Amino acid sequence: MTRMTGRTRRALGVLAAGALIAGLAACANTEEPASSLADAGAEGIDDGSTLTLWTRAPLEKQAKLLVEAYNDSHENQVELTVVPNDDYVAKVGAAAGSGGLPDLFAADIVYVPNWVEQGLFQDISAQIDGLDFKDEINAGHLSAGTLDGKEHVLPFVLDLSMMFWNKELFAEAGLDPEKAPANLQEFADAAKAVQALNKPDTYGTATGLNCGGCLVFTWFPSMWADGEEVLSDDGTESLLASDPAKEMYSVWKDLWDSGAVLPSSKDEAGPTWTAGFTEGKVGLMFYPATLLSSTEFDAGVAGIPGPEGGASTFVGGDGLGISKDSKKAAQAWNFLNWMMSEEAQVGVLAKNNDVVARSDLADNEFSAKDPRLVTINEVAGDGDTPVAINFQQAFNAPNSPWLTLVRNAVLGDGATVDADNDEITAVLSE
Repeated sequence: MTRMTGRTRRALGVLAAGALIAGLAACANTEEPASSLADAGAEGIDDGSTLTLWTRAPLEKQAKLLVEAYNDSHENQVELTVVPNDDYVAKVGAAAGSGGLPDLFAADIVYVPNWVEQGLFQDISAQIDGLDFKDEINAGHLSAGTLDGKEHVLPFVLDLSMMFWNKELFAEAGLDPEKAPANLQEFADAAKAVQALNKPDTYGTATGLNCGGCLVFTWFPSMWADGEEVLSDDGTESLLASDPAKEMYSVWKDLWDSGAVLPSSKDEAGPTWTAGFTEGKVGLMFYPATLLSSTEFDAGVAGIPGPEGGASTFVGGDGLGISKDSKKAAQAWNFLNWMMSEEAQVGVLAKNNDVVARSDLADNEFSAKDPRLVTINEVAGDGDTPVAINFQQAFNAPNSPWLTLVRNAVLGDGATVDADNDEITAVLSE
């Protein structure tokens, strides 16, 4: 079930930050950069220039590895600035208005269409089209950065939601540690089996029931795995009151009522939503693939199943592009070109158990040693990245109608799903 609905919704990717960015960007310097992409050639220029790059804190580990490897092998030198996640949008907005964006900056993939719309990235279509492996680059990230047929970003770091399970806890619970739960009910049964161990401070599963972004990242794939959509094609209607969606909420409500969910999940707003599993205190959960390298125990990995089975993932992470303010575009392309090379994708990212952004490199010398990496890379092709004009307000914002729906369905009596779904649609269609 390989789907590219993100491609068709690209033009709708204008999120809440758009109004702020638009006003500021209108005041920015629009002069052509002194070193233009016309001078870049296929590989860009490596002449000892200093380049600036901004990223948000969740990508710090991967960004540092890539920058250090580039700096060690090139005359150009990249200066990396890591910005707290909650401050990033405001920092980019302020810099856009003053003409002070760095040479390169990353953006959460759900924000990329908005910032492309506002003209914050330079058009790198000619350079991307010249790559021999263009068709192997993650299509969701490319399409998010495409406007009117012009491409503006490449995948910086892919973050996929996957099902992880603690093999030791599975074995203790009498479950096959090498076998992934095949559907959502089997996921729930496994969580209850781990809970039945009655180990101190150990729970069957965990999630973020007060974190809209966490729930989007981990619950939407259960719908895609069943062949269902979560939004209408134009991104203005929520489809989260379907029978499969109600079955999903019912499974989670039963898990909560049975006591198999980490209790702190009720108020978890995001900062520590993965901590229980990382500490070996949770049997299985839907979890970011980027944390594979920092998961110190033996964990199984598979795509997120739906009520009827299948497997899917939320294709998240960040795209990276050359800012409108860069005067060193040809040198910045040198970094982007190298970032997509086998040297970077395999020698840096795959070596560190991170996801590669090229399907032709999914099976490599490092993934051969860890089949979980191949699984993650393959499931990436079965995922999606939903984009809508008011996605932030409808789903990610504190007290969003999506959070209301989930909390009523899981923590309440589950009787208001249809009405709550209508509230999501009301926000999406504003």
